Amino acid sequence: MKHPYWDITAAMVRTGILGFGGGPSVIPLIRHEAVNKYKWIDDDEFGEILAIANALPGPIATKMAAYLGYKQKGALGAALSVSAHILPTCFAMVALFTAVNVISRSSIVAGMIGAVTPVIAVMLGIMAYEFGQKAVKGLGWVTGILFFVIAFIGLQTFSINPGIVILIFLAYGAFHFKLKAQLTRKKKDKGMTA
Repeated sequence: MKHPYWDITAAMVRTGILGFGGGPSVIPLIRHEAVNKYKWIDDDEFGEILAIANALPGPIATKMAAYLGYKQKGALGAALSVSAHILPTCFAMVALFTAVNVISRSSIVAGMIGAVTPVIAVMLGIMAYEFGQKAVKGLGWVTGILFFVIAFIGLQTFSINPGIVILIFLAYGAFHFKLKAQLTRKKKDKGMTA
């Protein structure tokens, strides 16, 4: 028997507690909960939500948590989802503030942080690879690699805001798939008349 409020709470508490390093490190965890575990959305919808959340101001993880909660149980679900995502971490921060001051100079803590960083990098790399596969599947190798290069140059060389880059590619994606649908329709029409 499903308990949607419990599922939302459990999923967001896990992402809030286990997400170490800010918004980008939480994204693969949210994807696992929403796409793989609970199957609230599919990969394509997750990619769209991620793009929109990146384009909007504010913390990405709370925006995604709010969307998932709202999709499941409306405004109450959104409030519960965001609360479940941020409150455990807030309580933990308050409770551990004194301990952090004491152990902040410890080489053990520095080693733990150093050990977690590669794990986060691998998780983000896997997610980027999976999204890259989808881009190549939809656009083709040449266009996919070309867009990667354009995005990389725009973000790294010209320091263009990521939201602007995302909006440009969303606009192109809408145009690309509309054009592709028209060409497919024309080919079918020619095939029927021949």
